[in-house]
Amino acid sequence: MAKKIKKGDNFLELVPSKNKHQKWAENDAGRIQLIIPRDGVLDKCVRFFFKTPKVMRIDLDAHGSCVWKAIDGNRNIEQIGKIIKGDFGEDAEPLYERLGTYINILRNNKFITLEKVSE
Repeated sequence: MAKKIKKGDNFLELVPSKNKHQKWAENDAGRIQLIIPRDGVLDKCVRFFFKTPKVMRIDLDAHGSCVWKAIDGNRNIEQIGKIIKGDFGEDAEPLYERLGTYINILRNNKFITLEKVSE
């Protein structure tokens, strides 16, 4: 059962979950591409005047794709960090600083949610 996150909670114990409305695809190289529809009223006006695409696609790098694949709604951030460390070794350092920043970017853009799981 999920609980509300408080300021003093251990960030590494939080469990990220993908937004169920977020569309994404994996290419042949194993990289993730987030697909964001641009179907709001303002988006339609901008598309009409500036001929912009109907969807925005965000290509994740190897580290970001690994994080995205590891987010399953069950693993906490510490466990995801261990997966990244196993896949990338020293190339992932500084691991938890980078991972924390990346998780916050995903959360701020509403690609994921963070939950505190009760014992």
